[in-house]
Amino acid sequence: MNKFNIGAYIKFIPFYILSIVPFAGLYLVSDLMYFFLYRVFGYRKKVVRTNLTNAFPDKSPEEILTIEKGFYKHFCDIAFESIKVLTISKSAVARRFRIKNMALVQELYQQEKSIILYTAHYGNWEWLGFLPLFMPYQAVSFYQKMASGYFDHFMQLTRSRFGVRCIESRQGYKSMVKFQQENLLTMTYIVGDQSPMNQASKHWVKFLNQETAFLVGTDRIAKKLNQIVLFPSYRKIKRGFYEIEFIPIELHPDRTNSQGIIDKYANALEHSINQSPSLWLWSHRRWKLIKKD
Repeated sequence: MNKFNIGAYIKFIPFYILSIVPFAGLYLVSDLMYFFLYRVFGYRKKVVRTNLTNAFPDKSPEEILTIEKGFYKHFCDIAFESIKVLTISKSAVARRFRIKNMALVQELYQQEKSIILYTAHYGNWEWLGFLPLFMPYQAVSFYQKMASGYFDHFMQLTRSRFGVRCIESRQGYKSMVKFQQENLLTMTYIVGDQSPMNQASKHWVKFLNQETAFLVGTDRIAKKLNQIVLFPSYRKIKRGFYEIEFIPIELHPDRTNSQGIIDKYANALEHSINQSPSLWLWSHRRWKLIKKD
């Protein structure tokens, strides 16, 4: 064990101890967390209820409540599933994390095409860190540095355990250009469902029955660097078992209208949410920005 790992182990020893608990035990703790988070403290319940009601105006109050409870249970589960990344074995990953259409990725690799994985806060996005175990691409994850240095370090530790390179978003494009100059084939994870700042460049899309602002950037990068764009659509088989299908968003970015990438991404994400609405991060204040006529 190198010095970094020894230091990380000491620094995060409470999480390591929790991580070695079997999944069954972690889900008991998750159930307890759900009780307090949802029943006792009502964590962001108003935000979640408002988001769900606006997104699904045709659903009954009973249906909204079912999705709401499902979201909080899933949210608690992924909190502990993310901690489990610290010690989970490769064999356990192989049992619990499946890729439906790996042939597509293998074909793109043979064509020497780098990929942008246009991701979202859907399914268990932290388990995308397992992808290097399944494919030859160098996985790269863009991230926003957290205010807490302790949890920023923890996030990088879990995401990089199986080979993902974590790069701050502000250095992202330069890094992608550098990798391309080095002829390194990469799969770059970029989260696309975050709410833009007021001054940021944005593209508006009708998403979940609301005018929604999406950050502009991923679409332009794909076009400039001629990289394939895929969306990872999650299916939760059961607790702690997921299947991903890579949905093509743009296979010919050099010839496309770049804003079309955002529209296709929004449509793919909306379709996934409609299939399993509890798997999306409804506690996020996604619709802070209002479109001006």
